[in-house]
Amino acid sequence: MFRGRSRHTLDEKGRLAIPTRFREVVQARGNGCLVLTNHFNCLWAFAHDDWKIIEEEAAKLPKMDAKVHTYLRYFISGAQECVVRQGRITIPPDLREISGLKKEVVLVGGLKLFEIWDREKWEEEFEKAKTSFPEVSQTLSGLGL
Repeated sequence: MFRGRSRHTLDEKGRLAIPTRFREVVQARGNGCLVLTNHFNCLWAFAHDDWKIIEEEAAKLPKMDAKVHTYLRYFISGAQECVVRQGRITIPPDLREISGLKKEVVLVGGLKLFEIWDREKWEEEFEKAKTSFPEVSQTLSGLGL
């Protein structure tokens, strides 16, 4: 699973070092390949095998549903494979632009995925999460967590 948070720097070509603990997950479930896609104000990164499951489920969605079209147009169409080479990936320019990634980024573990945030956006998002955590954790405790 992808766990933890870490700060990193993108170089001028959009290359990002992947932490060793994340590379181990990618190797086990992704054959050295990550699939990145846009998601709100960040990127979501999946090991290849986990992404295949999402694609298979998306292919079963009703074709005539407008919400499905929105999902496919934004989330699925943004997906791009990024091979881990020498411990790094290159984030495509369009994904960097859509997510607002600059030089300083934060990688945020999310179990079966990890998020890639611009550092400033992450700090804002994390402050919101800290504020709402007591209420959210109370709600989740009702679900068995």
